[in-house]
Amino acid sequence: MENIFKGTGVALVTPFKNDETIDFDALRNLVRMQIDGGTDFLVVQGTTGESPTLTAEEKLQVLNHVIEENNGSLPIVFGAGGNNTRTVGSILRELPKGIDGILSVSPYYNKPIQKGIVEHYKYLATCTSLPIILYNVPGRTGSNMLPDTTIELSKIENIVAMKEASGNMEQIMEIIRLKESDFGVLSGDDALTMPLIAAGADGVISVVANAFPKLFSKMVNSALDGNLELSRKYHYALLPITKMFFEEGNPGGVKVALQSLNVMTTKMRLPLYEVSDQLKDRIQMETKRLSTFN
Repeated sequence: MENIFKGTGVALVTPFKNDETIDFDALRNLVRMQIDGGTDFLVVQGTTGESPTLTAEEKLQVLNHVIEENNGSLPIVFGAGGNNTRTVGSILRELPKGIDGILSVSPYYNKPIQKGIVEHYKYLATCTSLPIILYNVPGRTGSNMLPDTTIELSKIENIVAMKEASGNMEQIMEIIRLKESDFGVLSGDDALTMPLIAAGADGVISVVANAFPKLFSKMVNSALDGNLELSRKYHYALLPITKMFFEEGNPGGVKVALQSLNVMTTKMRLPLYEVSDQLKDRIQMETKRLSTFN
């Protein structure tokens, strides 16, 4: 199965009103902002979308609003993962139409061995005909998918790509070295996107692109085109705010920037909490600077 998920994917945040209900108008504006900004595909209900604090019904409401506003403009990936293999399989079997792929995180908390991770994904691949993007993020899951595990899973027909957020450049380059040409590698770390594309990665699933889709897409596209000098220009322009966005947890930082751009409030659901006033001021200043950068 061909991997269509290349370039800039954005892990959409979930906007909330001050009473913590979902702000669907802001969500639609965010989707339109991505379409107009050059984003290549949308990722709905990843961790950046605060998926752990949304009910199953709310997740489907968000998905349906994104599908409707997107209106076929960009491919849509839906986040569906967990540490109960059978439960995730049941979710995959019941997904609505309008989705182009699945992002599924490696099982968290119960720390399976590599063989357990392989069998988990093998089972999920039988539960859907949609393409699946693997997701390795050891800082959240408590376990690391090794390159050999990724390569073994890449041989399954509808497992088409890996979102790699281990932060381990050597590990990610080993996957790129060993994989077949039709298997995609996507950066899961915004700050490493440009160097990983230079090393052979296919793109990114980004947090930063929520607020700066045009600048981030220019960085990604110029790197994919082999124009590393131009890509570095955008990489280093975005690097300070990228670091700020993750300084006090995600998506608190990027929501400050989106508020500065009049897209949504900074509201999040507990246990996540808004960033400090000091960091907020720095993000607002940097957002203002980047709004005139081209």
